[in-house]
Amino acid sequence: MTLSSNSMPLYVKIGLSVIGGAAAVVATPVVLGAVGFSTAGIAAGSLAAKAMSVAAVANGGSVAAGSVVAVCQSVGAAGIGLTGAATVGTTVAGVAYGGVTVAEKLTK
Repeated sequence: MTLSSNSMPLYVKIGLSVIGGAAAVVATPVVLGAVGFSTAGIAAGSLAAKAMSVAAVANGGSVAAGSVVAVCQSVGAAGIGLTGAATVGTTVAGVAYGGVTVAEKLTK
């Protein structure tokens, strides 16, 4: 297989993907805290509080276990954990790799 002049080497794509996955693992708790999912619960008046309100109304008055709001609050309160870190890291790494590959193909 030959590389065109605008193709990245495979090791660069993999490296960028790994960096993106690691950055997402570090950023997830920070971003969740910034929008109101904290160790003390959902912050009043925050984006998280609005999301919780919408989720509760949609579910007949309570937030469903396993919903996006419930998972975000769990991560905000207890941290991301090993399974969460693996899930976030590999998902972002895969999306980053796919994005770089698609961008390459679109610029040919």
